[in-house]
Amino acid sequence: MLNIMSNQITIDDFAKLDLKVGIVRQAERIEGTRLLKLLIDLGSEQRQIIAGLGEYYTPEELLNKRIIVIANLKPRVIRGFESQGMLLAAGCKEDEAKGIKPRILTVDGEVPPGTKIC
Repeated sequence: MLNIMSNQITIDDFAKLDLKVGIVRQAERIEGTRLLKLLIDLGSEQRQIIAGLGEYYTPEELLNKRIIVIANLKPRVIRGFESQGMLLAAGCKEDEAKGIKPRILTVDGEVPPGTKIC
């Protein structure tokens, strides 16, 4: 039986994550990859995020979508492009074997960009 208790975090651990609403303002494919380069509006700033969702979404499908972003993730260079955060999606690699495709987490309603998720 899986020990769920070993995976628990504290509220202090959760508080370390800076989760915010972002709006996808630009989206394009990175040639020769499954990656998408997204420009995300976080209200007070714009961020570039590189996402490996190109086989599940077209750039056009993502434009103006309100998504959830981890804003305080350390930037990382992916295939020569800096990713300045991470978007959240349901459906991980192990779920794909079950036929579950990743789906980006979105916000219900007209929540302004930069709104903190709590």
